[in-house]
Amino acid sequence: MSDPEVIVVADREALADTGAALIERILIEAAKSAELASVALAGGTTPEVTYRHLASRPVPWRCLQVFFGDERCVPPEDEASNYHLAERAILDRIPLRPRQVHRIRGEIEPARAAVEAEAAMHDHLTGRLPALDLVLLGIGADGHVASLFPDSPELAIEDRLYVPVHRPDLPHPHRVSVTLPVINAAKHVLVMAADEEKAPAVAKALAGDSSIPAGRLAPTDGDLTWVLTAAAASGALKPGT
Repeated sequence: MSDPEVIVVADREALADTGAALIERILIEAAKSAELASVALAGGTTPEVTYRHLASRPVPWRCLQVFFGDERCVPPEDEASNYHLAERAILDRIPLRPRQVHRIRGEIEPARAAVEAEAAMHDHLTGRLPALDLVLLGIGADGHVASLFPDSPELAIEDRLYVPVHRPDLPHPHRVSVTLPVINAAKHVLVMAADEEKAPAVAKALAGDSSIPAGRLAPTDGDLTWVLTAAAASGALKPGT
């Protein structure tokens, strides 16, 4: 893997616009080379604004297969659902057929939902470890990505695409997450962060600190790009930059 690309922008609006432009370029290139483009979407307020920007861009939607990096175990209409967020921000605003969207069924038992999500990815992408064209991620203040948290046993799992996650300390303790090998098999990994409270975790991740999941992002044959507001990048920026 080459060194990650770090793009620092002024504010949230610039972050969303820059992120949308990068996603558009990646998906257009993927569709040209394979007539198929695959993406794993993230939840959170930062991606939500990005999705709204992306919806008006000329992406080859007919070639797209949409997956999700993680999901809270709630019904799809719940405000906490990552699928619901994406549906509202972009999926209902672009010409996708139902068979192009592969949500994680948060309303069923987590282990079963993980098995179903894994089967859907295998059904539409080739290889024992499918290479998504793009995995979109946020980062938590604790350095988590998707629903992979520091010191969690799920970080060590290498033979699954999706796993159930139980975090009793969280408001929504039951989740399903893509695994680290799937993230690192992607052709492009794009991480976006806007909040100053995430600056320490961003700095650790960019330094390759493996004590946090974000520090373990290392695409095997792909590239890693960080798009950050100046606030989110402040812990990693050298004085005068």
